[in-house]
Amino acid sequence: MTHDHEYERAVELSRNALGFLQKSKTAPVPKNYELFYTYASGTNKSLNEAVRNMLSDKNEISREDAALFYETFIGTSRFDTKVEEIGAGMSSEIKEVLKSLTSATDCTSSFRQSLDLVNDQLGRITDLQQFELVVRTVLAATQKMAVNTEELEDRLSSSHKQITDLHMDLEMVRAESLTDELTGIPNRKRYDHVLQDAISECQETNQPLSLLMMDIDHFKRFNDTHGHLAGDGVLRLVAKTMQANVKGRDLVARYGGEEFSVILPNTGLTDAVTVAEQIRNAVKTKELVKKSTGDSLGHVTLSIGAALHRRGETPKELIERADSHLYSSKHNGRDQVMSEDSAVPEGATDAA
Repeated sequence: MTHDHEYERAVELSRNALGFLQKSKTAPVPKNYELFYTYASGTNKSLNEAVRNMLSDKNEISREDAALFYETFIGTSRFDTKVEEIGAGMSSEIKEVLKSLTSATDCTSSFRQSLDLVNDQLGRITDLQQFELVVRTVLAATQKMAVNTEELEDRLSSSHKQITDLHMDLEMVRAESLTDELTGIPNRKRYDHVLQDAISECQETNQPLSLLMMDIDHFKRFNDTHGHLAGDGVLRLVAKTMQANVKGRDLVARYGGEEFSVILPNTGLTDAVTVAEQIRNAVKTKELVKKSTGDSLGHVTLSIGAALHRRGETPKELIERADSHLYSSKHNGRDQVMSEDSAVPEGATDAA
């Protein structure tokens, strides 16, 4: 493909991406543009299928849906590419080290052969001239060996630094792949791994394990009223407040959209509800202020569901039970914590 054809193809994809953004009523922010540019190119079949299915269901893609698509289909692909690049770098460095070691082995073999030859000649030396020739041979072989050894040491030192740097890059990519970009807390991928491990451990040790599922009340209304930037600020504030109210091995994660979760190892239901109430009250007391104007945006509240793991229960089943209590909280008036031990408040109303 010529440069002109590549340019024309890129322009066509850009136009199509903008058209899809408009048709799906999706906010034209850079990430959404990249999402639909990829969609227009047709290179990610899984993404295209997911987008088509959603558009056929409701003819639009919300900001939350677009963010989920981006994290699932674009972000993951980027991390895979980074891992491949780092792996290729490590492979290249290892090949260079092997080449240097092979060269050093050849030099050592040559040095040994030179010494064997000198050893044979020593028994036949009859004059000073022959002795000087043997000495020069030994010195030349030794010098060559010293140079080769120095080169090998330099190569190994350089490779050690390169591989160490690549390893650090790999750890950073791994950390990024497990972190929610907006809030800085663990993402759904990290959450799923930790929850599975926590359930396996509690079944082996018979220690309790509790789970909190929580949702920001009326978040869509807040976004519509104050804008998505203010909504992002709320998500970051809630994440930060949640982290400040857990400890030890407790894990706070963004489950998706405006929904968060907390995994509480070695924690019974009563203590889990106490933690949930601390988080709910801490978030409720935070006054939201618009940075650009200093105007107060009021407060947000959380609805929370708590569940205690039952022996033999899968992660999905535990999440569904905690979620059912979360929805009971929302149905019964919001801004509260509910669990299987909770009583339905008198006069509760549907706050949907």
